[in-house]
Amino acid sequence: MPTFFEKLDQRAQAIDSLLCVGLDPHPEDLPEPTGAAAREFCLRLIEATQDVALAYKPNAAFFEALGPEGWEALRDVIRAVPDGIPVILDAKRGDISSTARAYARSAFEMLGADAITLSPYLGYDSLTPFMQNPEKGIFLLCKTSNAGSVDLQDLPLGGNYRLMMVYEKVAGMAAEWGAQGNLGLVVGATFPDALRRVRELAPQQWFLAPGLGAQGADLGAAMQAGLREDGLGLLINVSRGISRAEDPGKAARALVERFREAQKLTRPQLKAHKGALPRLVEPLVEGLLSMGCVRFGEFTLKSGIISPIYIDLRRLVTYPGWMTQVAAAYVRQLKGLDFDRIAGLPYAALPIATAVSLQGNWPMIYPRKTAKAYGTAAEIEGIYHAGETVAVIDDLATTGGSKFEAIEKLTSVGLKVKDVVVLIDRESGAKEALAAEGFQMHALFTLTDLLDYWEETGRLPAEQIADTRAFLKNAGSK
Repeated sequence: MPTFFEKLDQRAQAIDSLLCVGLDPHPEDLPEPTGAAAREFCLRLIEATQDVALAYKPNAAFFEALGPEGWEALRDVIRAVPDGIPVILDAKRGDISSTARAYARSAFEMLGADAITLSPYLGYDSLTPFMQNPEKGIFLLCKTSNAGSVDLQDLPLGGNYRLMMVYEKVAGMAAEWGAQGNLGLVVGATFPDALRRVRELAPQQWFLAPGLGAQGADLGAAMQAGLREDGLGLLINVSRGISRAEDPGKAARALVERFREAQKLTRPQLKAHKGALPRLVEPLVEGLLSMGCVRFGEFTLKSGIISPIYIDLRRLVTYPGWMTQVAAAYVRQLKGLDFDRIAGLPYAALPIATAVSLQGNWPMIYPRKTAKAYGTAAEIEGIYHAGETVAVIDDLATTGGSKFEAIEKLTSVGLKVKDVVVLIDRESGAKEALAAEGFQMHALFTLTDLLDYWEETGRLPAEQIADTRAFLKNAGSK
């Protein structure tokens, strides 16, 4: 039998919709506070929207508040949903495993829901009773849409390889726990940056994304940040925007048309990302321009080369938020390498390497430009031991000259160097020169990557891009 999320994929493709219709019988929307009124309210919505609803999401709280007859109404509403349309019980349960088993029986056996929202706060064992049947799904609270979510979900955590927020930790665990394919995440559309970060950590999961209607989320930003590469994976919940419309069916169909138009605009960009820039670094690429880290004109580089583009990452020290994102990008590259400590190169890369050291919890050293003429006369600052392997951190790579100077100092004291990591490769021969001497250079992106992105997004004049491409071509032919 297909899993819950396989069924969700199939229905999304069959009806070309990402709409989740929230069934929330608010007291003010009912003629009287009774189970019968709540039942009738929801049945009308189902009847009006079933042709475009990818899923329905009844909120248990509004039914429970009506007492036993409200609970009966909830069961009747779930049973009234046509076969083939998934029902997600919005209950946000979370308790120890013995209690969780009772909650699972209630949601899946007694009420007949296909999926449920759960809190991750009690850990994996509190989720396992809900994961026994792959035909049933879980949406784990990750980054919720309310403003107060920042109080706990955005708290920073230390880690083995980088600083992360609590919600990112949840996303990473969910990707691991959901190996059976029946675990998704609740990620509010109100926080597109969080959507983007979670999508990188959980690239295949479905996200239940509230916040588009009354909470004012931006549809285009949410689509760009949260869709999978196949254009699916984002279940967009709307409740009051449909239920309080004069014609709920018409409102639902209009929303789906909006979703489809936004998908058309987003899908080509998603496809372009395949094999190109990681989606998470897009804001960083934009930030390089806004911070003035990338300028155009006529510049003499350290190597003596005249360049139409100048990249100055020293400006990063003034922007701690961007520096944090740069360090996180380095950490993602470094975690796949084998080394004992990192070595930052003076001067531009020293603050970057420091931020990387703090996020990745890796010890750092650095070779001095010139040896001290006093005290210990050290050429390498920091604690190290001969025989250890060092990953060299620099900001840019042009010809590789500064890298070789630093590597010579590091190896002269018995350290080993295999890898050099830079943010941007200017594609002026550094990678090839280093490779010829047995060193591997890793760049988060090349100058060509940046130009391709800026051209695709229309961020730079075509003349500037053409001049820089010509420069790269000439530099590569020499």
